[in-house]
Amino acid sequence: MKLKLVYFAWMRDKIGKADENVEVAGSVATVGDLVTWLSSQSDNYRDAFADMNTVRCAINLDYVQIDAVLNDGDEVGFFPPVTGG
Repeated sequence: MKLKLVYFAWMRDKIGKADENVEVAGSVATVGDLVTWLSSQSDNYRDAFADMNTVRCAINLDYVQIDAVLNDGDEVGFFPPVTGG
Protein backbone atom coordinates (compact mmCIF):
# COMPACT_ATOMS: atom_id res chain seq x y z
CA MET A 1 0.00 0.00 0.00
CA LYS A 2 1.29 3.44 -0.92
CA LEU A 3 0.70 6.35 1.46
CA LYS A 4 1.67 10.00 1.64
CA LEU A 5 2.73 10.99 5.15
CA VAL A 6 2.76 14.59 6.37
CA TYR A 7 4.33 15.72 9.66
CA PHE A 8 3.64 19.01 11.44
CA ALA A 9 5.25 21.12 14.18
CA TRP A 10 7.62 19.25 16.53
CA MET A 11 6.86 15.95 14.77
CA ARG A 12 8.42 17.35 11.60
CA ASP A 13 11.46 18.45 13.61
CA LYS A 14 11.93 15.07 15.34
CA ILE A 15 11.47 13.04 12.17
CA GLY A 16 13.55 15.42 10.07
CA LYS A 17 11.17 15.91 7.16
CA ALA A 18 7.84 17.54 6.42
CA ASP A 19 6.43 14.76 4.27
CA GLU A 20 7.25 11.56 2.46
CA ASN A 21 5.76 8.87 0.29
CA VAL A 22 6.05 5.34 1.65
CA GLU A 23 5.08 1.85 0.58
CA VAL A 24 4.13 -0.33 3.54
CA ALA A 25 3.71 -4.08 3.91
CA GLY A 26 0.30 -5.71 3.76
CA SER A 27 0.34 -6.15 7.53
CA VAL A 28 -0.13 -2.38 7.95
CA ALA A 29 -3.90 -1.92 7.98
CA THR A 30 -4.57 0.85 10.53
CA VAL A 31 -2.98 4.07 11.69
CA GLY A 32 -1.74 2.18 14.77
CA ASP A 33 -0.07 -0.41 12.53
CA LEU A 34 1.53 2.43 10.57
CA VAL A 35 2.88 4.05 13.74
CA THR A 36 4.33 0.70 14.85
CA TRP A 37 5.92 0.16 11.43
CA LEU A 38 7.34 3.71 11.30
CA SER A 39 8.71 3.39 14.85
CA SER A 40 10.68 0.34 13.75
CA GLN A 41 12.30 2.26 10.88
CA SER A 42 14.57 4.59 12.88
CA ASP A 43 15.20 6.26 16.22
CA ASN A 44 13.74 9.52 14.87
CA TYR A 45 10.36 7.90 14.22
CA ARG A 46 10.48 5.96 17.49
CA ASP A 47 11.11 9.19 19.42
CA ALA A 48 8.38 11.11 17.56
CA PHE A 49 5.77 8.42 18.26
CA ALA A 50 6.95 7.51 21.78
CA ASP A 51 3.93 9.10 23.47
CA MET A 52 0.81 8.77 21.35
CA ASN A 53 -1.08 10.91 23.89
CA THR A 54 0.74 13.87 22.32
CA VAL A 55 0.05 12.92 18.69
CA ARG A 56 -3.10 13.41 16.64
CA CYS A 57 -3.70 12.01 13.19
CA ALA A 58 -5.82 12.61 10.14
CA ILE A 59 -6.55 10.63 7.00
CA ASN A 60 -7.28 12.74 3.94
CA LEU A 61 -7.74 15.81 6.18
CA ASP A 62 -10.29 14.14 8.50
CA TYR A 63 -9.37 13.58 12.15
CA VAL A 64 -9.23 9.88 12.98
CA GLN A 65 -8.47 7.56 15.88
CA ILE A 66 -5.50 5.21 16.02
CA ASP A 67 -7.64 2.26 14.89
CA ALA A 68 -8.74 3.96 11.64
CA VAL A 69 -8.32 1.79 8.56
CA LEU A 70 -5.91 2.89 5.84
CA ASN A 71 -6.45 2.60 2.09
CA ASP A 72 -3.99 2.73 -0.77
CA GLY A 73 -3.29 6.33 -1.75
CA ASP A 74 -4.34 7.88 1.57
CA GLU A 75 -2.64 10.99 2.92
CA VAL A 76 -1.92 10.56 6.64
CA GLY A 77 -1.08 13.61 8.73
CA PHE A 78 0.52 13.53 12.17
CA PHE A 79 0.53 16.58 14.45
CA PRO A 80 0.44 17.64 18.09
CA PRO A 81 -2.92 18.44 19.70
CA VAL A 82 -4.31 21.78 18.54
CA THR A 83 -5.70 24.30 20.98
CA GLY A 84 -7.51 27.48 20.21
CA GLY A 85 -8.26 30.68 21.98
